[in-house]
Amino acid sequence: VCLTNCLSSLCAFQQFAPAALFGLAGWSGSGKTTLAEQLITEWTARGLDVATIKHAHHEFEADTAGKDSWRHRKAGARQVLVSSAIRSAHFVEHETIEPDLAQLLNRLLPCDLVLIEGFKREAVPKMEIFRAEVGKPYLYTEDKQIIAVASDSAVPDCPLPVLDLNDIPTIADFVLQVVDLSSR
Repeated sequence: VCLTNCLSSLCAFQQFAPAALFGLAGWSGSGKTTLAEQLITEWTARGLDVATIKHAHHEFEADTAGKDSWRHRKAGARQVLVSSAIRSAHFVEHETIEPDLAQLLNRLLPCDLVLIEGFKREAVPKMEIFRAEVGKPYLYTEDKQIIAVASDSAVPDCPLPVLDLNDIPTIADFVLQVVDLSSR
């Protein structure tokens, strides 16, 4: 039931999405970014084109102080697009309102899968990353979009699938099955 409800609510985002969507949720220090890195490596080795969207809860600096693009932004440019033969980056200063997930998805190029870290309140299927040593409660009990838990220890009485956090191929397969890319 949880999986069915979660996937039906995903339809609202699919109109904006350049790809299938899946999220990772967990407390700080649980290993979300490490798992994301490992999954991206696994999926790209299988030939998938993966994009990510990461939510930051605070001001961050992705640009390098002193570089031309940084200087352009500091001088007042609201948007700076830097491009070379191998990479481009688009920096946008948000005046007052943070863009929502649908707006961000609209900015991505087409790909196979978008892995989302953060955006806890958005209606996308998510996997909780849980480590008992972090000392925080489970998120799945409050977030109905969480459809599975990945942990490095047992998760007693969990009604959802519980996956071994260290078994990256199994987690990768699970996500691909959920987003209907299991043939990849």
